[in-house]
Amino acid sequence: YPHPFLFFSRRPLPRFAAFFLLGSFLGLLHFLSHLPQATHIHPSPSSSLLLLPPPTSHRLIHDDDDPVSDRTKLLIVVTPTRTRAAQAFYLSRMGQTLRLVDPPVLWLVVEAGKPTPEAAAALRRTAVMHRYVGCCEKLNASSTSPRDYRPHQMNAALELVENHRLDGIVYFADEEGVYSLQLFHRLREIRRFGTWPVPFISENTKDGVVLQGPVCKQGQVVGWHTSEDGSKLPRFHVAMSGFAFNSTMLWDDRLRSHLAWNSIRHPDTTKEGFEGTTFVEQLVEDESQMEGIPADCSQIMNWHVPFGSENLAYPKGWRVATNLDVIIPLK
Repeated sequence: YPHPFLFFSRRPLPRFAAFFLLGSFLGLLHFLSHLPQATHIHPSPSSSLLLLPPPTSHRLIHDDDDPVSDRTKLLIVVTPTRTRAAQAFYLSRMGQTLRLVDPPVLWLVVEAGKPTPEAAAALRRTAVMHRYVGCCEKLNASSTSPRDYRPHQMNAALELVENHRLDGIVYFADEEGVYSLQLFHRLREIRRFGTWPVPFISENTKDGVVLQGPVCKQGQVVGWHTSEDGSKLPRFHVAMSGFAFNSTMLWDDRLRSHLAWNSIRHPDTTKEGFEGTTFVEQLVEDESQMEGIPADCSQIMNWHVPFGSENLAYPKGWRVATNLDVIIPLK
């Protein structure tokens, strides 16, 4: 019989397989020799198992005073809108502001009438988490004043928040307003109801800038800024964009000031200038239940600026259908 070594020397395939297995075995030994050795601890019969709580930085503390929970509180921004020439401009500007706010932010945009593809496209371009719905289809938005259907728009958003139990801070932000990032940071500090002063740039050049809102001392409301005469003074001199509240007040009766209210909504018909106070009176009973933000209410965080675009009709020449091709070619 031939020597076994001659079997590997004459046939290349068995020789290759033998050296491959040998190399794999040596590599596995080298890998196992570098593994850390596990330390086996054998507890004594008298020892006990102690479960330690997780570190404080990783625990979720559901407390109103916890700054971590304040930073992650949901902001629910409600914006009524309507179809007009400058709608895309207003929505884009508002969306660019909300895009810079720390999440989570939910933007509820309510159209006066049926939702339009143009507004939906403008909202998608902002890359902000939003919900775009329509309301007031029975009202003719082209011939009705915005003051008549705006309460219906805000009520549609409130119903959406209440039905889905969206826990967060509700804020009514008009698309015509100008808002600072500091405002949205301050909104997360509100526990129940917060308010602050808002300047109005009047269209009347004689009035100039009109300031409306609370006068605060260490976070407590002690008075009001107003330019109205004494014959028609509302209970609370708040602007619609000058307050925010915890959404749980919509369905939690214990947080309401008046238990007689079945639901907190904007009245359909309200005297001009009383829209804010009529709604706020359903949330709080007096100034002691309000939180002035910041503590001294000495900062202007948003502006109400009229841009003169209240006309719903599109201006003449707004749509361009001719001269879209090259008129003067380059040589």
